[in-house]
Amino acid sequence: MSYFSELALQFIDGEWRGGSGSWDIVDFNPYNGEKLASITVATVEEVDAAYRAAERAQPQWGATNPYARRAVFERALRIIEDREKELTETIIAECGGTHVKAGFELHLAKEFLREAVQLALRPEGRVLPSPVDGKENRLYRLPVGVVGVISPFNFPFLLSLKSVAPALALGNAVVLKPHQNTPICGGGLVARIFQEAGLPAGLLNVVVTDIAEIGDALIEHPVPKVISFTGSDRVGRHVATVAAAHFKRTVLELGGNSALVVLDDADLDYAVDAAVFSRFVHQGQVCMAANRVLVDRAVEREFTEKFVAKVETLKVGDPADPTTHIGPLINEGQAEAITALVDQTITGGATALVRGRTEGTLVGPTVLSGVPEGAAILGQEVFGPVVTLIPFDGDDEAVRIANDTDYGLSGAVHTGDIERGVRFAQRVHTGMIHVNDSTVHDEPIVPFGGEKHSGLGRLNGESMIEDFTTTKWISIQYGRSQFPF
Repeated sequence: MSYFSELALQFIDGEWRGGSGSWDIVDFNPYNGEKLASITVATVEEVDAAYRAAERAQPQWGATNPYARRAVFERALRIIEDREKELTETIIAECGGTHVKAGFELHLAKEFLREAVQLALRPEGRVLPSPVDGKENRLYRLPVGVVGVISPFNFPFLLSLKSVAPALALGNAVVLKPHQNTPICGGGLVARIFQEAGLPAGLLNVVVTDIAEIGDALIEHPVPKVISFTGSDRVGRHVATVAAAHFKRTVLELGGNSALVVLDDADLDYAVDAAVFSRFVHQGQVCMAANRVLVDRAVEREFTEKFVAKVETLKVGDPADPTTHIGPLINEGQAEAITALVDQTITGGATALVRGRTEGTLVGPTVLSGVPEGAAILGQEVFGPVVTLIPFDGDDEAVRIANDTDYGLSGAVHTGDIERGVRFAQRVHTGMIHVNDSTVHDEPIVPFGGEKHSGLGRLNGESMIEDFTTTKWISIQYGRSQFPF
């Protein structure tokens, strides 16, 4: 089943329709360059139409019994389970994801839908005492109304659903803008699944467009009360600035520069496996990926030998081949930027223990050591299959190095002493960190988010109620208040 031809459209107010812009977004397979779809961009007028449709549909949905809302998500989950093969093929073709990546993304997507089923029943009101005689204070949890969602290209199906499903479950309507490199996985597929699951028209709208066409219309529009954005910190800063100027709430899940730390008592074979996965899953195009692997100097030599040997076994190539570990980056521009960064770092004095070749969008894994302190690669998010190995002497120096970045999303520490690992983890300035595991984790009920430039707010579980509902205070005076005039 080809999703590309049938979903290469805008989805507004329950209807699939072409955009009215003057140019097309062309969707390419990043591995072989095949044209998958061509979508005429949505204009400012279509963004307005999407938001107005959401605004009209939301009140009735918000008043719908949450048990009835829950049934939509149960049906959506069954649709994903029934079509997992076709969805896997679509993720591989549009994202360049390997079979492992596609399986990981779909597994988590199903888990988050299961959580949305429960989330519909989760909001609770409260009755609070009052110092005023005869008064009762009631607090109600209500939908915010309409939520704008902007999703990225790396895990587009999952990361769209992560905001879309809970926002809808809590009684809101949504306008979703997927990344222009993944308009089907991040937009059309999500809309089609919910449409078939029986979601009423207007509650989920998808606009495929670009800032070159609409500017900041998606953020500035008066209808949405919350903007949920996942992407780079550079764009996130702009989204936050524009949203704040229009008194909108934001949930920002941004970049990372995570460190995986190997202490001197770690299980080295296990740490190597965790580190290789943490860096090279989905070609390193993961916000939680371990850009930096920090190794205690006491075990540096042994770890490095084992790590390099493992990396050299990784197969680079066609993501449709189940034996492939590393597929293409999302486009040639990204491949060129990663290659230039590696060249710059080596010229600056670093040593390449493994140097991957670049062929089009395929970039082989690169392992760097001896990177000079202050090198650009150490302080930024690296969205590709490149890792730096950094030695340290003792836990205090490891903490200093791990924290020497503007980001604070994820991390990991490996040690034979669990409580030592927990003490270490508490000192690292991240929103998430894992003892004796990889840096790449996401679970439906655990707050997901970062510190510093890695974002604002949290997603998942109870955090979604904070993000996508508002609190309303209604007081009742059963007696008579006394007024001074």
